[in-house]
Amino acid sequence: MAGGKQTPRQRMIGIMYLVLLGLIALNVPDSLLDAFKNITISLDSSSKNVTNGVETSIASFKATKLKDEPARATPILKRAEEAKANAEALINYVQYLRDLLVKEGGGINPTINDVDARENLDISPRLMISDKRADTLKEKIDKTKELLFNALNDKEKKGVNFSLNTDAPPTSLGVTKNWQDAYFGEGIPLGATLTTLAKIQTDTKNAENEVVKRILGEVDQAQVNLDQYNAVAVAPTSYVLVGQPYTADVFLTAYDSKSSPNITVNGSPLQTESGKGKYVGSTSSEGPHTWSARINVKQTDGTFKPYDTPPQTYMVARPSAVVSPDKMNVLYIGLPNPVSVSAPGIAAKDLKVSMNGGSISGSGEHWTANVSTIGTATISVSGELTKGKTSFLGSSVFRVKRIPDPKAQFAGKSGGNTSAANIRAQDRVFAKLDNFEFDAKFSVTRFTLLIAKPRQDVVSLSATGNELTSAMKSFMNNVTPGTTVVFKDIIAVGPDGSQRGLDPIVLSAN
Repeated sequence: MAGGKQTPRQRMIGIMYLVLLGLIALNVPDSLLDAFKNITISLDSSSKNVTNGVETSIASFKATKLKDEPARATPILKRAEEAKANAEALINYVQYLRDLLVKEGGGINPTINDVDARENLDISPRLMISDKRADTLKEKIDKTKELLFNALNDKEKKGVNFSLNTDAPPTSLGVTKNWQDAYFGEGIPLGATLTTLAKIQTDTKNAENEVVKRILGEVDQAQVNLDQYNAVAVAPTSYVLVGQPYTADVFLTAYDSKSSPNITVNGSPLQTESGKGKYVGSTSSEGPHTWSARINVKQTDGTFKPYDTPPQTYMVARPSAVVSPDKMNVLYIGLPNPVSVSAPGIAAKDLKVSMNGGSISGSGEHWTANVSTIGTATISVSGELTKGKTSFLGSSVFRVKRIPDPKAQFAGKSGGNTSAANIRAQDRVFAKLDNFEFDAKFSVTRFTLLIAKPRQDVVSLSATGNELTSAMKSFMNNVTPGTTVVFKDIIAVGPDGSQRGLDPIVLSAN
């Protein structure tokens, strides 16, 4: 508007203009609201499937374990049902909130198959924030998560990681919000709030499913029943070097350490100690060696009942070394390449590893190789066969390559079609490796952005780093269907420090 003193009418027109701009800014596109609706439907379907799975697991448990082992199964089933009840209480409360919000939003409109006032920005803050229902919901979620976790014993808790939580979102553009305001507060349309509540129900149902299955699985843990005898032969290794002894333990399961069973190997008796016999096999010649043992157990009537072990085979071989890359048959410049080193018959602590064409560090079986020049590198292994005597065991040659070029991505795509809303919502260019075994990170250092709108001049802007400049963001905020967005002259730097020129990204907004 022009400068200078304004009349009251002019000031009123200016105020109305600003209000109109605010109303336009608050307009939520139907495509976004449809996306929320579709996500809600998918979440509800997922919750239903998980519910069926939980019910099936409990029904199966009652029909089998509870029937076969009632003494053991009853307390386990009780724990599972209590966990299920705690989860259902939260799910029911969330459903009450969903029903309340739908009613306040005018019910379900059959034309759009969604709540009638799904774009409304007032209902959620009023019912959830002003009326403190979001605070109550947060307390119930935290309490339910605690109850579900505590329903598990220490062993069952290992590896549990519920997606159900009330963590505050990360700070965005310098603005910090708590969980309640971030998901139910000012600026949140009613449709988005209903999707958030559906997600909470799904997360709760998934947590319930994980807890119930872990609890019910306790009954399947192995139980030791000392009512049968089985012959067992256990050897520390089946592959030994020439001159080294081969040993194996031969014993009865559930054996009596005070007994002295009659044990023979190929007809020759073994000396026993604490109920076990130790067999020492010959290693004077290379090749496979097979043996079996018989354990004669004295019965109550004085007779002996024989128990035979399955045939045992061990291999006697000359010294050798094995060097293998943990991920692939090449070493990459700029990356710590994990390498496993082993020599059959030699303890890992007695191995010595060296490298030509790079450097290597580590101990035992786990080593890390670092290389800097394209070509080949050789890893050599030596070991202590006998005390004080070290022998060369072997070496392996590896190809040394540069990390492959990554693919540039914007809005999760390297090209093709995507929605204008998706393009407007992004602010960074990324460089990612596809189908690469290592977790190699690339950083975009500069790029040029071209925006071509129908019947308008092409806009060309350049940036340093991977983030859109403020000027770029201004133009990108006006991207509409039919616009072509091109990122070119993209430069990225990876772990090896070399600059890579990446293929351009061409996106068509629809």
